[in-house]
Amino acid sequence: MILSIRKSILDLSRRFPASRLTSCSLYHATNEPIYGFEPGTEQRLALDAKLKEYNSKVFEVPIVVGDEEIRTKNVRYQVKPFDHGSQLTKFYSADSESLLKAIESSQKAFRAWDATPLEKRAEIFIRAAELIRGKYRADILAATMLGQSKTIIQAEIDAACELSDFYAFNAQWALEAQKWSPISVGKCVNSLVWRGFEGFWAAIAPFNFTAISGHLAGAPALMGNVVLWKPSTTAILSSYITFQILREAGLPPGVINFVPSEGPVFGETITKSPHLAGINFTGSAKTFENVWKEVANNIGTYKSFPRLIGECGGKNFHFIHPSASNIKHIVNSTIRSAFEYSGQKCSACSRIYVPESKWNAIRDGLVAAVKQMKVGSPLEYDTFMTTVIDRKAFTKIKSYLDAAKSSSHLTIVTGGNCDDSKGFYIEPTIIQTKDPLDRLMQEELFGPVLTAYVYKDHEASAVLQLIDTTTSYALTGSVFADDENAIKEASEQLRHSAGNFYVNDKSTGSVVSQQPFGGSRKSGTNDKAGSPFYILRFANLLAVKTQTEPTNDWSYPYMRISPKKV
Repeated sequence: MILSIRKSILDLSRRFPASRLTSCSLYHATNEPIYGFEPGTEQRLALDAKLKEYNSKVFEVPIVVGDEEIRTKNVRYQVKPFDHGSQLTKFYSADSESLLKAIESSQKAFRAWDATPLEKRAEIFIRAAELIRGKYRADILAATMLGQSKTIIQAEIDAACELSDFYAFNAQWALEAQKWSPISVGKCVNSLVWRGFEGFWAAIAPFNFTAISGHLAGAPALMGNVVLWKPSTTAILSSYITFQILREAGLPPGVINFVPSEGPVFGETITKSPHLAGINFTGSAKTFENVWKEVANNIGTYKSFPRLIGECGGKNFHFIHPSASNIKHIVNSTIRSAFEYSGQKCSACSRIYVPESKWNAIRDGLVAAVKQMKVGSPLEYDTFMTTVIDRKAFTKIKSYLDAAKSSSHLTIVTGGNCDDSKGFYIEPTIIQTKDPLDRLMQEELFGPVLTAYVYKDHEASAVLQLIDTTTSYALTGSVFADDENAIKEASEQLRHSAGNFYVNDKSTGSVVSQQPFGGSRKSGTNDKAGSPFYILRFANLLAVKTQTEPTNDWSYPYMRISPKKV
């Protein structure tokens, strides 16, 4: 389908100037289906081969500025989180000199890229989506599984489906946006010119989604901007493969510069540059606050006011109403939300509110599921949950668990053990708290820890207020109820407690173009990735008015003086 659409774009572009193309008739994106990877299938055999290949060597990843590969003296290694003694990637950390060179490269590339018709830019990202879905699917899955410790299904949902969906739907939405034009009245013609921002965008990416990393850099580039892409140092290989796919798809050198670097070095360099046009960020709220402060401190330096976009995580909830009757559904939904990818999703459920009448059944169901769950290597295909990403994350989460073991108001229901002898393994852990304001109910752990608060059934309405005010985050949340009035009440009371709200479903699993993603409060700027609104944040519009008749008089009729009567 993508091949035929791309051919139609090429054919039309030969027949008509780019500005005359009717954008929304050209391309209709669809969500990429998720493969099951059953034994013996073509997809499974291809992935097996790539995993064997990628697991047998250490890849070298350079800094890429324009068309130049740079290797600094600061050599780093990306290890496999499930086997931290095994190196996956040797890479180089960009110093301030390399970053300044990347900024210079981006500025050289800007004019030509900005002048490239949107249809041509969209074609590149449509082609990239096609390459991810086909030719390089097994490569990007293998890199994500090995480097970020994802199971097959988690890597498939992320690196193959979501990343290609972002590129495909962003292209469609950008093209459709051109459909709207200003009203032309009388003897004037009004139009819009779609431009990139003068200067460069900085894309600061997290480790947990290959899709987010590629999207943070790709979205501004699609709209005519140039980008410095800082991938996470624990997701180097999958990000580099994505970068190579974009280049193979036709992205010119210098439009996106691939610059792995240490956070403080990158942040200080970009925020001091007068060319900074915007920052596209996913990570912790604390880091985003620091970036924002540095931009504010240098605001007089910039040629324009930088645009800041941030997604910063959450403390996501499942609220179980006393009317909820399907215990199995609640248990399975919560298990998946809390423990898939070791709780390292921004949307993962980390606090659950359960009525006293349902607690025994829900607790027993959760414990039984955890006991059956295999925690192990992503290379063992019956694994449900693997490791956390690195030693820093392991140490942080372990400190919370150690504190819980000695707390008088916290009870570890199941799990609580950690082992970093080979990989960064933390057991899926469920904790019950007597204090609904315990820090386990407020602070983001980003790991496989679920904390439960059991409330009296008649206190359900009061618990809604508690959920809304307990944390500074507002990313995702779910309500499970059979009573329609209870659902309505929860939806109203929790209106500002989440940017993505689910009814009788888990708090994870947003799909591009189906559930636009993002939260407010300290969860971010809520720009809704996966929607048409997000892509417009990178457009720098020029309004043009063309007058078709001359102005023959500078004065106005009201200024004329009536003749005096005799």
